[in-house]
Amino acid sequence: MATQGGVVSASLLLVLLLGACLPTPAAAGVLLSKLPKALAVTASAKSGQVLHAGVDKLTVTWFLNTSEPAGTDAGYKNVKVNLCYAPASQKDRGWRKSNDDLSKDKACQFKLTQQAYAASGSSFEYTVARDIPTGSYYVRAYALGASGTQVAYGQTGADAAFDVAGITGIHGSIKVAAGVFSAFSVAALAFFFVIENRKKNK
Repeated sequence: MATQGGVVSASLLLVLLLGACLPTPAAAGVLLSKLPKALAVTASAKSGQVLHAGVDKLTVTWFLNTSEPAGTDAGYKNVKVNLCYAPASQKDRGWRKSNDDLSKDKACQFKLTQQAYAASGSSFEYTVARDIPTGSYYVRAYALGASGTQVAYGQTGADAAFDVAGITGIHGSIKVAAGVFSAFSVAALAFFFVIENRKKNK
């Protein structure tokens, strides 16, 4: 009987050890579909407008929706604003896809600002960063709680998407310089060719 009890104890110990070694399932992140759309967000760029990376500016304004009941924003500590790929720029690009689980979302990759929440709302001006790729975008703002977790959001929406013309890596001045040097090299080659011919003819 003692042997049987020892076998049971050993089995239980083995089960506990195996359970400790197995990886715990990853907890799901915050779901966008579960967040209240409590923030109203506007952007100065209009639908279809083209902004040039490194040059143009975008003014973003956010405030609490007037339809929200008083006290809704009691737990809001900060607001984080992101630039998100519109559906047109996500097509056939898995690395830009939207996901309801915000920990897996790849659409809103570009952080524009994070600032303390103000009950009266806020507005800021953003110069489109030079590393923003060419594409179609919209703006989304998240209200963050004390722990830094998203507790509400708002966005301009994909139907109000604007375009960004990214930097190709070849600036206009580089093209001009390359043209000048090419012309100079051809002229220099012609000059030395003439000099060499004169030396041979002497």
